[in-house]
Amino acid sequence: MRITARELNRSTLGRQLLLRREPLGAVDAVRRLVALQAQHAASPYLALWNRLSAFDPADLDAAFGDRAIVKATLVRITLHAVHRDDYRSFREAMHPTLRAARLNSRFTASGLSPDDADALVPELLTFADRPRTTAEMEAWLEARTGVPPKSGAWWGLRSYAPLVHAPTGGPWSFGLRPSYVASGARPALDPDTSAASLQTLVRRYLEGFGPASVADIAQFATVQRARARQAVGALSDTLEEWEGPDGTALFDLPGASRPAADTPAPPRLMAMWDSILLAYADRSRVIPPQYRPLVIRVNGDVLPTLLVDGYVAGVWRPVEGGIEATAFHTLPAAVWDELAAEAKGLVALLADREKQVYRRYAGWWAAMPSAEVRVLPG
Repeated sequence: MRITARELNRSTLGRQLLLRREPLGAVDAVRRLVALQAQHAASPYLALWNRLSAFDPADLDAAFGDRAIVKATLVRITLHAVHRDDYRSFREAMHPTLRAARLNSRFTASGLSPDDADALVPELLTFADRPRTTAEMEAWLEARTGVPPKSGAWWGLRSYAPLVHAPTGGPWSFGLRPSYVASGARPALDPDTSAASLQTLVRRYLEGFGPASVADIAQFATVQRARARQAVGALSDTLEEWEGPDGTALFDLPGASRPAADTPAPPRLMAMWDSILLAYADRSRVIPPQYRPLVIRVNGDVLPTLLVDGYVAGVWRPVEGGIEATAFHTLPAAVWDELAAEAKGLVALLADREKQVYRRYAGWWAAMPSAEVRVLPG
């Protein structure tokens, strides 16, 4: 079975609720979407606003507050918001990756070893039976081990240990000074458990982002391609195989939605680091290759984008008077009208939270090429 590039694009948009806004609550939506990039505290809110027909930010506040949705270092070793039912299997799947990436030379320079970390984690989780600030965690670690703050020890443990972020207030539930609390997940794992959990993660990924290649799966989960290939092999009897536009083998769940190539895709004002921009090794599914260096910057920042006909077509930022939209190519008047309607909704959302969201990243616009720039009033 073959699938075209445009059909892949529509599959992603459909499963990511970007072909039409859906009447879902925040908890059910996050379960559908699999993982929302949460490196910036506002981004999960903007992601859901783009996807839900009656999104109430208070719904997401409450979900974070009662941990129906949890924020933690997971896939791509960055902060993501996931449904609580997914957290344990996702973390177990990534255990080898987190161990290698966070108990490395930066961690061991503190004088602690990976074995020391494994011994410390159960005690750390007991201490984190309620939200603890970074200062409290570092003080506990220093008292327990003699390792001073800023040594790299807490940097490694905060992601390696099964901790989740506790809401600290502010416009988007989480402020700049994080607090951590024990998740309840197991602190140490055997390889068989991690491999089984990776199979669960692969199925969940395909539900939200398929069809996808082994390289795509490895990119999303931040696991070695050999592990991703083994997981797909173990699931082979329950998966369909497709041939991608370049001949790459793609995998999907039987009966999964794959909308037609000509399915309309309305414009959207996407959040920074939105998952559809980062969930694939082949990012041309959503980002035209010539625009990739414009929206994914050299330091890893992924700018808030204009999505037009399902593909990145520019960037946006809040300014006085509305939303400044920078298009990388000429857009039809009808598309500008639709973007203007989106901007009104976005300005209304931001007015009650943070009018100048993402303002710390404004420097990227200094030399941004454009075909056209408009301020869309709110």
